[in-house]
Amino acid sequence: MTTLPTLVLVVHVLIAASIVALVLLQRGKGADAGAGFGAGASGTVFGARGSANFLSRSTGVLALLFFCTSLGLAYLGTQREAPKSLLDAAPALQVQEQPAASPTPGSPSVSPGVPALPSAAPAATDQPALPVMPAEPGN
Repeated sequence: MTTLPTLVLVVHVLIAASIVALVLLQRGKGADAGAGFGAGASGTVFGARGSANFLSRSTGVLALLFFCTSLGLAYLGTQREAPKSLLDAAPALQVQEQPAASPTPGSPSVSPGVPALPSAAPAATDQPALPVMPAEPGN
């Protein structure tokens, strides 16, 4: 990774953790009913009404920053160079042509660059490939 995407990613994660912390600090809508019975709403740091406005606005600002860093990471992700293939980086193979040997009589012709098959033992041409069974009388 390069420096800029790493920096934006670190800021992105810190903003996400801050949003989670701010949401957990906020009271739910049902918490106002307990304030009439001495739930301590007036003893907060921001006052009876100030915490809701401050925490809501802070969450909104962090959400906007989170959105911007998300777009920034998406843009930076598209600006990377595509990885090069190992096949493209490999040097081209050069095929050396060997002079064609004159085929001997009875041997199959082989293209240059193709290995020849091993030759089989010479077969006797005057004997049949399978033994011949004598015919039985009466058939």
